[in-house]
Amino acid sequence: MTTAEIGELGEHLAIRWLRRQGKKVLYRNFSAPGGGEVDIVCRHGQTLVFAEVKTRTNVAQYRPADAVNAEKRALVQRGAREWLRLLGRPKVAFRFDIIEVVLTEGRPPHVNVIEHAFEMPEGSLTGRV
Repeated sequence: MTTAEIGELGEHLAIRWLRRQGKKVLYRNFSAPGGGEVDIVCRHGQTLVFAEVKTRTNVAQYRPADAVNAEKRALVQRGAREWLRLLGRPKVAFRFDIIEVVLTEGRPPHVNVIEHAFEMPEGSLTGRV
């Protein structure tokens, strides 16, 4: 499998896992016009969740979440700001999760969700209604 195919499979498995947990998936692969991206936007009760999915086939040295560096977090945060702007900047609870998917040959896929994995930078939602 190519890296893109592994990522696609990981997102598919993450969505399936989220739905089984009772979360409502709203959008997949949201790209903000001014830059920014969110792999999965879903709802967990009354909370809006912006999730970054990282899929790996080898976790000997690093776990998938280790790949969500400051640059990747900034992309997801920009995507979230744009999503909220398009909604009219509602006062809604939201969080950022990382969904780790580990694919090991001969074993079932393993999905691990890190809720509240990172936060929106302070003051980045000023002007929010």
